[in-house]
Amino acid sequence: MSEKEPIVIYDYSEDWPILFVDLARRLRESLGPVALRIDHIGSSSIPGLAAKPIVDIQISVASLEPVDPFRVPLEALGFAWRRDNPDRNKRYFREKPGTRRTHIHVVRAGSWREQFALLFRDYLRGHPNDRKEYEAVKRELAKEYRNDRVRYTDGKSDILWEMMVRADRWARETGWEAGPSDA
Repeated sequence: MSEKEPIVIYDYSEDWPILFVDLARRLRESLGPVALRIDHIGSSSIPGLAAKPIVDIQISVASLEPVDPFRVPLEALGFAWRRDNPDRNKRYFREKPGTRRTHIHVVRAGSWREQFALLFRDYLRGHPNDRKEYEAVKRELAKEYRNDRVRYTDGKSDILWEMMVRADRWARETGWEAGPSDA
């Protein structure tokens, strides 16, 4: 799937967590203790949720600088650092052309960005009605903005923040904490 390909939402696939486990094993072997956590995040990490067939992986590290302790191993595994990523709260890596679409988000352990992804994932895993609502919005946006990734992504903003308000309430009521690392 390239940046120019149309946005297509697929029914949930049992292959997605298997793909994550295989890649996470290789990441753990390569990164060793540099990776404090390796987690499957994003829509493909939520059983039952339709998604673009992209495996998103969050790697938590002690510090985003210097980059070489994680950049060198990730590049050796075939991932390209996207230096021009405008989000300074993470370092972003992608698959090389011609390989399976994978997004790697390197974040600082304990940061808001790290916790946001994990809370969103855990909340939707445990709340099927909200998961269905989120999926319906994603499917509608994919139809409306089939060839415009920026507008598709921007269009999810309202529902994403609605879900995070609910997730935050749930986290406060339950004492939610991120569980152990996925890998």
